[in-house]
Amino acid sequence: MNYRILKHLLLLSAIANIDAFAPKPFVTQNALSSNARSEHETALYSSRESAAPTFSSSSSRKGVKEMTYPYDISKIRNFSIIAHIDHGKSTLADRLLESTETVSSRDMEAQLLDNMDIERERGITIKLQAARVMHKSKKDGEIYTLNLIDTPGHVDFSYEVSRSLAACEGALLVVDASQGIEAQTLANVYLALENDLEIIPVLNKIDLPAADPDRVAEEIEDTIGLDCTDIIQASAKAGIGIEDILEAIIEKVPPPQVPEPDSPLRALIFDSYFDPYRGVVVFFRVVDGEVKKGDKIRFLASGAEHEVTEVGVMQPQQVPVTSLQAGEVGYICGSIKDVTDARVGDTITLSSQYKAAASEISKANGNKQIQEIEGAVPITPLPGYSESVPMVYCGLFPVDADDYENLRDSLGKLRLNDAALSFEPETSGAMGFGFRCGFLGLLHMEIVQERLSREYDLDLIVTAPSVVYKVVKGEGDNAVETIVDAPSKMPDLTRDIKAFEPYVKMEILTPSEYNGAIIELGQERRGILKDIKYLTPTRSTIEYEIPLAEVITDFFDQLKSRTKGYASMEYQITDYRESDLCRLDVKINYEDAPPLACVVHKDQAQGVGRKLVEKLKELIPRQMFKVPIQACVGVKVIASASISPMRKDVLAKCYGGDISRKKKLLQKQAKGKKRMKTMGKVNVPQEAFMAVIKLDRGNQ
Repeated sequence: MNYRILKHLLLLSAIANIDAFAPKPFVTQNALSSNARSEHETALYSSRESAAPTFSSSSSRKGVKEMTYPYDISKIRNFSIIAHIDHGKSTLADRLLESTETVSSRDMEAQLLDNMDIERERGITIKLQAARVMHKSKKDGEIYTLNLIDTPGHVDFSYEVSRSLAACEGALLVVDASQGIEAQTLANVYLALENDLEIIPVLNKIDLPAADPDRVAEEIEDTIGLDCTDIIQASAKAGIGIEDILEAIIEKVPPPQVPEPDSPLRALIFDSYFDPYRGVVVFFRVVDGEVKKGDKIRFLASGAEHEVTEVGVMQPQQVPVTSLQAGEVGYICGSIKDVTDARVGDTITLSSQYKAAASEISKANGNKQIQEIEGAVPITPLPGYSESVPMVYCGLFPVDADDYENLRDSLGKLRLNDAALSFEPETSGAMGFGFRCGFLGLLHMEIVQERLSREYDLDLIVTAPSVVYKVVKGEGDNAVETIVDAPSKMPDLTRDIKAFEPYVKMEILTPSEYNGAIIELGQERRGILKDIKYLTPTRSTIEYEIPLAEVITDFFDQLKSRTKGYASMEYQITDYRESDLCRLDVKINYEDAPPLACVVHKDQAQGVGRKLVEKLKELIPRQMFKVPIQACVGVKVIASASISPMRKDVLAKCYGGDISRKKKLLQKQAKGKKRMKTMGKVNVPQEAFMAVIKLDRGNQ
């Protein structure tokens, strides 16, 4: 009986579960009652009844419908989020996307706009990311289109920040309420001021126990000069102050400038990437005119023409739309296969408008070809961006020589997405064929190397980084200047040949208690102390002029170590200065190893040479023969070390007998080792090539 009751109950439970998972009838949003929605959903949806996007029947990608948004340039706000590293830019972007319901709670995740694995692993933003959000203002009840661009915080990626600011009218300056102003905070403010942007200061992380909003607000006023009377206090993690930030963006950031009637299309490219199925995907900001699917566009710098197959916006996923007009930010696809056609900073226009303008100029000049007319510009290109200047160079060589073509194609695709990367072919006797690559800094170099390994499955050998030197031979009018971007190219300096190295102006922000440790570090690195300013009784800023070659080694690591992680720095190239330099060559088994050569100051040559040979002795594996390692300046050996050989016990089988038998075996082994020493090759591991930058150069 009990068994039957139990069976009956289990059957009823199964029926209930099936009923719970049965498909419900679909109910449209209009059919839902207002009571069933949240207060925010009801208000936002009711105001969007007339402004809601509509769908067209055509589709640029299979299964993806195009959307049509109502267009009102006065209701558009373009802004960036800028801040120092780890001050909460990406988290704030997450809250803005979440509070405006651009991303559903199901799809929401931390650092949503950081879509590269390497960004999530390192906890930093590397690439700028754009997103379009719709928000209803509580003050006037109007729906506004907000184009948000999240930017990197590290000094190596400041070029990404400058490009994003050129596509905006305003910027949110996020400052950590516990840490206050940092070095990159000031650098970002200067970039925003150069672009004449409206800056809205935001104090983030006010919920931390160590937060001191009043002190930091006063610091911002004294250091930057921004009015912090009504500064927004927020916590991106807890969602505090997000509505105030949205209202401040609508109120303070100006709308895009209204273009002239019938003005031709002009759009500025601020980013791009290569899609293996759709070709080059271009991100741009429309300044004048309109672009839609089917238009034939022209890139003014490259002269390439393509038909637009898809135009859309980022929400933050790509959503096709019917068209984009002045003031809007979006993307286009046009089956662009050549990565050099769409360069960052180029201007997009319509091919028909360009030809019409060129025809008018040609008629006005006696039907001459447009190329023959001096100074003729059918459509004026937008200012674009200043070209990035590489500060650090290193060699990239494939482990397998057959991967050379693959490496070249991969670098081309990566440069499309990273405009600050530059490269040119290079040949090394020891390494074979590869490329000499230029980067903005050490972190930039590490990121590029890791992306090549992950995204393109390449095994690479990376040489030690070096800066660009200038060598001048002769004096006066007969002087000849040569650029040296690799230590192996540095000539032996004589009275007629002078070397110049780049200097940087560095600004270090630190708690005042660490001033002594920083000054000691600056002296070790040939720095010139220029000024010390006290922002508050406990925080100071130290200005240095220091050779760039000293910065790209382990300077940042030493700075963090000596200040317990509290100091931050920001630097920019100032000029080239004459220095007493020399090339430090490394010989392994009496053979030159050009990838291990470095340029050092003569006063530091012996100290660096000793530490380098000792480091190489640890890293290079033992061989069957003795391997001498020498550090040389010219023909003079200034430091040396030897890797002892592995020894096989040839006397193990001789447990007695005549001594002459043992001597014969030992002499035979010695002859074999001597022959091996002349013919053998030493394999140098990847870690050895990076040993130059990992040396502790203090106290030399």
